[in-house]
Amino acid sequence: MKKLIALMLTLAMALSLVACSSGGGAANTAASSEPAASTGESDLASVKEKGTLLVGITDFEPMDYKDENGEWIGFDADLARMFAESLGVSCEFVEIDWDNKALELDGKSIDCVWNGMTLTDEVSNAMECSKPYLNNAQVVVLKEAEADKYKSVDDLAELTFAVEAGSAGKEQAEANGLNYTEVQNQAAALMEVAAGTSDAAIIDALMAAAMVGEGTSYEDLTYSLGLNKEEYVVGFRKGSDMAAALNDFLSACDKDGTLEKVAKTYKVQAALVS
Repeated sequence: MKKLIALMLTLAMALSLVACSSGGGAANTAASSEPAASTGESDLASVKEKGTLLVGITDFEPMDYKDENGEWIGFDADLARMFAESLGVSCEFVEIDWDNKALELDGKSIDCVWNGMTLTDEVSNAMECSKPYLNNAQVVVLKEAEADKYKSVDDLAELTFAVEAGSAGKEQAEANGLNYTEVQNQAAALMEVAAGTSDAAIIDALMAAAMVGEGTSYEDLTYSLGLNKEEYVVGFRKGSDMAAALNDFLSACDKDGTLEKVAKTYKVQAALVS
């Protein structure tokens, strides 16, 4: 009888240990899935340790685009390299699906989203944002021969629009009750209009200034109707200490004239946030 009682006590202790072990494992799993900042880790220290800043971008002239040698250039690309250099690390650009930018951040496949990203409630809720550094707007791009017909938002109701998935352009299409088709990026939206598969596109004013009209690849396209006013920010994981580091960097670049110098290279100096 004593042997039976001892055996039962031994089994009870074993089961208790297994239960405790399983509970601890679940807690560890949940904790490991949270962003770095939520567990008290430093993104800045992590980037410096791995030696690379992973920058999430799309093809978006004049912010991030490739030159004739296939190298990423642009106002944002140049600043990202300079920021990485100030941290003592290299800069690696990662093309992302814009609609999944927050998921890419939280999954740690990128360290930041630096691609002319409009500050919205959705962005600020999902990311730790830098201070605004450029002003922007969403504008309607269409065939120049048709532009005079469309002077107000009410005139746009009959048109079909191409917009980048997950973009501020899509938000404006929805807000104004416009008919739209989602495409991969803003460059693709312009191609839709040029090909005649969409009547118009809604894209960033800074991109429109660089990409359409005389001397560009889309000389028969134009833009004139602005739908809103916006500001660009850089996004990091929620709670990340990288945002404060970038703010310090941008302030220093503004003070020594570097920010304006880079902006003039890409003809966006008039859009700098003062």
